[in-house]
Amino acid sequence: MEALSTGRVSPVDRFFEFSLLGLLASGYLAVAGSGYLDLPTLVVMACALLTRGLMAAGVLQLRIPSVVVSAITLAYVAFYPIDYLFISGSLIPSAVHLVFFVAVMKILTATSNRDYFFLKLIALMELLAACVLSSSFNFFGFLLLFLVLGVATFASGEIRQSRSRRQTIARVSGRGLSLRLSAVVLVASFGILVLTAGLFFFLPRTARAAFQHFMSHRYHLAGFSTHVTLGEIGEIKRENTPVMHVKMDHPEDRPLSLKWRGAGLSDFNGRTWSSPRFAEAETLRPGPGGLLVLASEPQLRSDGKHISYSVHMTEMASDTLFFAGMPQYLRIDTPVRRTWPDNYHIGISDSQGVWYQVFSRLDPPTKVEDQTQELAEPLRPIERIQYLRLPPAMDPRITDLARRVVGPEKSPAIEARLIENYLRRSYSYTLELPPSEPADPLSFFLFHRKKGHCEYFASAMAVMLRVVGIPSRMATGFQSGVYNPISGSQLIRTSDAHAWVEAWLPHYGWATFDPTPPDPNPQRLSVWTRLSFYTDAAEVFWQDWVLNYNLDRQLQLANRMGESSRHVGLRSFDGFGPSIARLWTAILESGKRYGFVLLGLMLVAVFAKQFGRDGLRWWTTRQRVLKVQRGQADASDATLLYQKMLQVLHRRGIEKPAWLTPVEFAHVLQEREVATVVQDLTEAYNQLRFGGNAEAAGRIVSLLERLEATA
Repeated sequence: MEALSTGRVSPVDRFFEFSLLGLLASGYLAVAGSGYLDLPTLVVMACALLTRGLMAAGVLQLRIPSVVVSAITLAYVAFYPIDYLFISGSLIPSAVHLVFFVAVMKILTATSNRDYFFLKLIALMELLAACVLSSSFNFFGFLLLFLVLGVATFASGEIRQSRSRRQTIARVSGRGLSLRLSAVVLVASFGILVLTAGLFFFLPRTARAAFQHFMSHRYHLAGFSTHVTLGEIGEIKRENTPVMHVKMDHPEDRPLSLKWRGAGLSDFNGRTWSSPRFAEAETLRPGPGGLLVLASEPQLRSDGKHISYSVHMTEMASDTLFFAGMPQYLRIDTPVRRTWPDNYHIGISDSQGVWYQVFSRLDPPTKVEDQTQELAEPLRPIERIQYLRLPPAMDPRITDLARRVVGPEKSPAIEARLIENYLRRSYSYTLELPPSEPADPLSFFLFHRKKGHCEYFASAMAVMLRVVGIPSRMATGFQSGVYNPISGSQLIRTSDAHAWVEAWLPHYGWATFDPTPPDPNPQRLSVWTRLSFYTDAAEVFWQDWVLNYNLDRQLQLANRMGESSRHVGLRSFDGFGPSIARLWTAILESGKRYGFVLLGLMLVAVFAKQFGRDGLRWWTTRQRVLKVQRGQADASDATLLYQKMLQVLHRRGIEKPAWLTPVEFAHVLQEREVATVVQDLTEAYNQLRFGGNAEAAGRIVSLLERLEATA
């Protein structure tokens, strides 16, 4: 890059300049795609790359004095402890800031090969940082770009250094050089990918586990914590970040409207729901095959619809497991903590992209109001007190409203259904928050605004149930999501965040109620959403076969390859459909009708490709020889005749060294008869070639015939 600020740049130098800038940019984008870089770092690094790109293109000339560079460096040395202690607060972010500061300074000031070596090292450090920080599929794209640009940088760099070490001046043509060098880079990159593909699927990933304890968490979503404030879920529903992917074991279960429960919250202070713990968490350790039994014996024997599914959690700040219905059996490869009230968690170090399988029971087909079978043990007194506790300083109008809605009804199940239906019919759904935060959000929702989103409805129903003496709690998690036909899994996103109510009913236990009315403006499957299914399927593949690739995945892949190899001969054309059959029939009919014509054209094309050039050369030579024999030779024909002489000598085993002139060659031949003919022919060649004597051409032809006769 020493020519970045000069006027003229050779093609190799320019190729090297932009390759190195692209290498730095790909590493930078890989880290930026992880979501860990703050806005100032993103902007400063982007400006530095853009500035250097303008310098490489000759648009901008910039030289920063060494005094200024030293001053900026000393200032950052003093700033680094402040960044570590007060701004970033941890080692990894402050170290990333330091790497990018060095990168910016080197990008703007690099002039020597040593500087370029440090820039290559910085680009490698950026990619390594992205390896640790990023879990998204876009990292794979930046990795491929880094590979291609890395080959381009090192190839062009070696050419530059080789040229600089030459002692003689050699002419290097710039025409097509960048195109040829780019082709070499692409071929080398493709070869590297092919050679490493087998190794990639042969070795499980281990670096991720090694660096996992250095990671800081990024997300904080409802359903993942033990605290939810009114209005919080409405803010989260505006986002569209994937949370988890669910695959139903039976295709007929895909259309089911399910709720994915993550947390049960029992304590409400009028604004925030939380879950205090009355006892230590119970640790459940998987048995053989990772199996855990979560339900009690009466629950395992109960009737109702059962579903089985597998859940793959994306990488987020959550140690919560999500279930649809009442989980009975769980298969997972890590210990599970069961906390009050019926929440399930795993260790933070195990929560990065966790995968588990569940067998659950949905609500029985009969109404909970008609339930007579004992499915659950009675609540403990301390739990009943907790689930009936009302928020302090509650608006008395809420008590009057609850009693007015249930009326004289004494059945807890029917009372719960009356409150649920009242809220669904009398209030409307909206994601808009109040213009200003009210002092009593629940009272403001029930008696003034009369519209809100799910946690307002769930909070109102839970409090009204407690007023009439029914233990209740709020449940948070997600709605069903949307089915992705590309990956074959249910996609659950942050926009599917939801809150509902669980009420304790005699004989039945915890029953689910959802007082939230449907959204009047539901999201539709737009073209953009359908296209996003492909990126989501790629993300699922990336998570399953790259980040979570282990011995089980290896065995699964080997089994699939074995099945495919056994059926490849029988099922190669399965699924192509009638259209392919019709196309094949049309091809056969055309072949029968025009087959001989097409075969003849193919043979002509092959013959022309194989012998056309040699035949044309033979014909041209023959015509020139005939012209010479007619006495119409010119000086250019002398070379043709001399070449024919060399061909005759070649058949006798005699070769002319390139460094000998024709006269010198004629005098070094060993065979006397051949030497005499060659000397005479050489003399005639010089007369025709340099003297323009056309009569010499006839002598050359005669001498050639004489030489061939002696061969």
